[in-house]
Amino acid sequence: MYVNMDPTPEHWDPALTRLLASLKEVQPGGEDVAFLSELLQSKQLHALVQVHNKIVAKGKDDKFYPLLSNAMQVTLEVFELFGEVVSASKDYEELLGLLQKPHFQAILCTHDAVAQKDYYPHLPDVPPELDDEEETVKIVQLVKSDEPLGATIKTDEETGKIVIARVMHGGAADRSGLIHAGDEVIEVNGISVENKTPADVLAILQSSEGTITFKLVPSFGKGGSRESKVRVRALFNYNSSEDPYIPCKEAGLDFKKGDVLHIVSQDDAYWWQARREGDRVMRAGLIPSRALQEGRIIHERQSDPQTMDENDDFDREMIPTYEEVARLYPRPGLVRPIVLVGAPGVGRNELRRRLIATDPEKYVTPIPFTSRPQKSSEQNGKDYMFVSREKMEQDISEGKFIEHGEYKGNLYGTTAESVETIINSGRVCVISPHWQALKMLRTPRLRPYIVFIRPPTHERLIETRTAANARSTFDKESSRAFSEEEFSDIMRSSNRINFLYGYMFDEEIINDDLASALTQLLKAAWRVQSEPLWVPASWVQ
Repeated sequence: MYVNMDPTPEHWDPALTRLLASLKEVQPGGEDVAFLSELLQSKQLHALVQVHNKIVAKGKDDKFYPLLSNAMQVTLEVFELFGEVVSASKDYEELLGLLQKPHFQAILCTHDAVAQKDYYPHLPDVPPELDDEEETVKIVQLVKSDEPLGATIKTDEETGKIVIARVMHGGAADRSGLIHAGDEVIEVNGISVENKTPADVLAILQSSEGTITFKLVPSFGKGGSRESKVRVRALFNYNSSEDPYIPCKEAGLDFKKGDVLHIVSQDDAYWWQARREGDRVMRAGLIPSRALQEGRIIHERQSDPQTMDENDDFDREMIPTYEEVARLYPRPGLVRPIVLVGAPGVGRNELRRRLIATDPEKYVTPIPFTSRPQKSSEQNGKDYMFVSREKMEQDISEGKFIEHGEYKGNLYGTTAESVETIINSGRVCVISPHWQALKMLRTPRLRPYIVFIRPPTHERLIETRTAANARSTFDKESSRAFSEEEFSDIMRSSNRINFLYGYMFDEEIINDDLASALTQLLKAAWRVQSEPLWVPASWVQ
C-alpha cells in the first residue's frame, strides 16, 4: 500500500477540498474559522485521510480467511510421509529437525487456535437448579482474570441485604452490561450471602477460580449512567491506600498534583469515578469528590497551627481541589504572556531579563508607569510612562493596573492595557509581577502561562548565591550580599506563595543554577506557543 505522505493541492482528498471551499464562503474574522482553515490545508491531515481511505478500501475489497485451520494435523501427515523415505538427504534432515522444534510447533498450534477462533473464554452452563427461578432473578457469569471486577458492594442500611454499591465505568462488570448499581446479591458461586458482610463476600470472590456466577435481584429503573466528558486538573496529591474513608481501596485511583483526570461519573456526592487522561486502562477508579476534598482541606487547615497565618488571608472560594480544564490549541493570533512569579530575591527578574535577551524582537516586557518626576537622562515611553499622581490614582481605582505599589512617596505599576498591546502586536509579553497580581492576570482575556520560580533548599540557596557573589535585592540603596535573615525570608515567602496560589501555576522551575533555569524557561516558552496545553475550561468557551 503506497500513500503519498506529502500530498500537493492537486492530490488532496476531494471531501476535504469541498469542506475547505465551503469554509472560505464563511465570513472571515473568527479565530475558529482561521484555525479550521489552517487545519484543512495541512499536509499532515491530508496524508492521514489518504491512509484512512486506503485501509477502508482494502477492508471492503479483500476478504481475509485462513488457508487452513489444521496446520498441526498437516504436520503429522508430513511426518508420516517422511517415514516412508528410504534415503535421507541433508535437506530432509534439516526440514525434519525444523518441524520437530517446540517453538515451531507452538506457532502452528497458535495458528490453529486463531484460525478456529479458539481464544474466547468459555463460560460453563448455568446450573440446572437455577433454571426454574422467577423472572425477577438474573444469573450473571463473568470470567475471572487479573483485572478487578470493577464493582463495589455494601450492606443496605434499611434491609441489611448485600447490594451493588457502584459499577466502575469501563470495568469488567460495566462491560458485561448485566450488573447495575442497586442490584441485590443473593448468591456468589452458589454460596448464599444472607447474613454475610461485604468482607465475607469479598473473601468468596477472592477465593473463586475460573468463572464467577452471581445470582442477583435486578434494581429496575437504575441502569448505568452515561459517561461524562469533564476533564479536571488535580490540585493536590492523592494516595487511595492512605485514605481511611474510601469505600474500597482496590478501586481507588492515585494521582499527583497537576495530573489531568477524566471524570466519568459524578453520581455519588462523595466519591467520583475517574481515569487519568492518556491512560490506556479503561476501568475508572474512585477519587474524593470536590465537596469531600474541600471539607477535608478546611478541617486540616483549621487544626494545623503551621497554616494559621496563611488562613488569615486565604480565599475560601479558591480552595484547591480540582479545576475543570480543556485543551487550548495554538493558532495564528493567539500569543500567551509568560508570567514569572516567585518570592522577592529568588531571581525571577533576572530570568526575565535573560529570556528577553535571547530574542528582544520576540520577548518584550511592558513599560511601567510611575508618578515620580522624570530625570534628565530618562525618556518618556522608554524607561517609564510618566503620569501625574492624580491620574495614576484614578486608573488604580478603576482597576486598570494589574499591579502597583509605592516607593518613597511615588507610585509605580503596570497596566493591563500595556500587556494587551504587546499581545496584540504578536510578540510574547514577559512579566515578573508581585504574586498578588495573579488574580488580575489569570483571566480568559489574557490567558497567561504562569511559571513559579522556586528556590532550592535553604543550604543550596546560600551556597549558590554566595558562590555567584549575588547582590541583595532587598536593599535598593546599596550593593551588598544577602543576609541570613533574607535567605530565610525567601524560603518563607516561597512557601507562602505556593500555599496560597499554587493552584494557578502551569509550571515550576527551581532556580538552583541560572543557566539551567533559563534553559527550562526557554523550553516552556516554546511549548506555550507550539503545543496544545490544558487551561481552565472557561478560556476556550
